Amino acid sequence: MSRETEFDLDFNGETLRSVFVGRRDNAVRPTIMLIPTVMGVSELELGFGRQLVELGYSAFVADLFGRRFRPGVDREAAFAAMGKLKSDRAALRERLLALLDQMRGLEAVDPARIAVAGYCFGGMCALDIARSGADVAAAVAFHGLFDPAGLPPQPIKAKVVAFHGWDDPMVPPDAVVALGRELTEAGADWQIHAYGQTQHGFTNPGAQGAIPGVHYQPIAAERSWTSFISLLEEVFG
Repeated sequence: MSRETEFDLDFNGETLRSVFVGRRDNAVRPTIMLIPTVMGVSELELGFGRQLVELGYSAFVADLFGRRFRPGVDREAAFAAMGKLKSDRAALRERLLALLDQMRGLEAVDPARIAVAGYCFGGMCALDIARSGADVAAAVAFHGLFDPAGLPPQPIKAKVVAFHGWDDPMVPPDAVVALGRELTEAGADWQIHAYGQTQHGFTNPGAQGAIPGVHYQPIAAERSWTSFISLLEEVFG
């Protein structure tokens, strides 16, 4: 059985309230930092965290936007907050690394066995953590944004995997090629899995086309999750 515990981080005058999902016995396990979509910490990411606990891991669902965003944040406000974070990628990196350090310091986290994974905007954030040269075993983007950070490149230590819907209107084919080139130049061990007939947001059962180009695709969701778990088994043993 899993247990969920909130942890606050005071960051530049904001309170970021993340959720640690672990075993009830507080056993030390490899931990994956899950970075949510533009909508912030939600039942979607917490559910993925619970699945990871059942598989022998722990999860830290990171709050990038602040506790004021829960529950039921307005979509317009969420996209405005994302735009603000995207406009200063150096400041975003600082925020991400502060959350990573917070997670690494938790009692039930093995600081030597850390991975990061994110969804949509959170996928871009996972890539940004890898781009920073952070010491993490893996960095994974599920239907992530591939926008380059525009910061001085660093050697990438993490194994990087991007799970991408080929029909994602937010990430055209040129962006996929550009990411591959960027990761190669950074010396990364990388993979990009592209799924045909698949749009943005394909892991989210709640994405049913209300936003054009954003739609759940159960086959791609299952395939990407299976590949994700295979990667965790590879890096953590």
